[in-house]
Amino acid sequence: MSSPEYETYALGDFTLKSGAKIPNAFIAYKTLGDPSSPAIIYPSWYSGLISDNLWLTGAGKTLDPSKYYIIIPALFGNGQSSSPSNTPDLRPFPEILFYDNVRAQYELVTKHLGIKHARAVLGWSMGAGQTFQWATQFPDFMDIVAPFCGSAKTSLHNQVFLEGVKSALFAAKGTSSAGVAKADLQTAQSEHTSFTPEMTKAGLKALGRVYAGWGFSQAFYRERLHEKALGFKDLDDFLVGFWEAWACSKDPENMLVMAHTWQAGDCSQQEPYNGDFKKAMEGIKAKALVLPSKTDLYFPPEDSEIEVESMKAGVGTLKVFPSIWGHWAGGPGQSTEDVKWLDDNLREFFAKN
Repeated sequence: MSSPEYETYALGDFTLKSGAKIPNAFIAYKTLGDPSSPAIIYPSWYSGLISDNLWLTGAGKTLDPSKYYIIIPALFGNGQSSSPSNTPDLRPFPEILFYDNVRAQYELVTKHLGIKHARAVLGWSMGAGQTFQWATQFPDFMDIVAPFCGSAKTSLHNQVFLEGVKSALFAAKGTSSAGVAKADLQTAQSEHTSFTPEMTKAGLKALGRVYAGWGFSQAFYRERLHEKALGFKDLDDFLVGFWEAWACSKDPENMLVMAHTWQAGDCSQQEPYNGDFKKAMEGIKAKALVLPSKTDLYFPPEDSEIEVESMKAGVGTLKVFPSIWGHWAGGPGQSTEDVKWLDDNLREFFAKN
C-alpha cells in the first residue's frame, strides 16, 4: 500500500510491549535520497503527517537528500501508520508506547530497507522522544542523535498538561480521564463509545484552545507574533484560524492514541534499565546534541540539563534555542530564524562527529 506522499510497510499482527496486538499493522514512511548514502531516521511528531517533517530537509540544508538517505517514519496513530482512523474495527485501539513505535521502525529500517547502521536519528517534540528511545533501545545502531524540543521521559508537569489535552476530548463525549496514561472512565469500565460528528467538532475545537496556551510562549504573545509573524489580525482570529483549524483537521481517536504514547513516555521502562532513568541515559552510546527551547512551556531546558548530565562523560552536548517561539522554535518551520539556528547547529554537530 502506498500513496504519492508516502509508502507503507506491512508488519503483520504486531504484538505490543503490553501484550496487546494490532492486527495487520503497518507503518507509513517516506524516503529521500539514495539508499547507498548514510541513513538518517527522522520520525514524526504529535499529530504530524510525514509531509510536516519536510521543512528541515532539502538542498543546502544539513538534511540534504543528495548527501543522506533520509527515512521519515510515521507514529502509530498519526493517520498514516496504523491508527484508529484507518483501523475502524479495532476499538478501543490499544495503548502504544515509544518502545512499540521504535521496534516497528527498526523492523522497517533493517528488514525492509536493508539498513544495518544509521548515521543519525533526530526529531522534534515526540520525534525527540522517539530519538531518545532509539538511542536507548538500539544504542549501537547510530553514530549521533539530535533530539530537539522533547524529552527522554515525559515530566510530571508535561503529564498534567496532557491531561488537559485529553480531557477536552473526553468531556465532549461526556466522560473524563481515568488517570495519567490511562483511558477515559467509560473505556476503563468497558463501555467504549465512538465520537459522533458533533462530539468530534466540539472536542477538537476545545483541544485546539487548550493547546493554544502551551505551544507558544508568553513572550510570543506579548510581542504579538501571531499577528506580526503569522499574519492573523487579532487573538480571536489566531485561536480560530490557527489552533482550531489545526485541531479540527485531526481525528479525535488518533489524537488520544498519540497523547497516550507521549504521556507514558519513559525510555528507562525497558530492559536492561528497568525504570532506572540514569542508567538509561548512561546507556546512550551515540554522541547526543540535545536542543531545548529557552521558552518551551512543556519541555523546559532544565529537563534537558538533567538528561545530558545523566549521560556518560563526553556523550551529551546541550544547546538552548535562544527563541521566544516556545515549543514551536523546533518546528515546523514557521520561525525562519529558529530554522536557521537549528540547521546551523546540526551542520556543525554532524561535521564534528
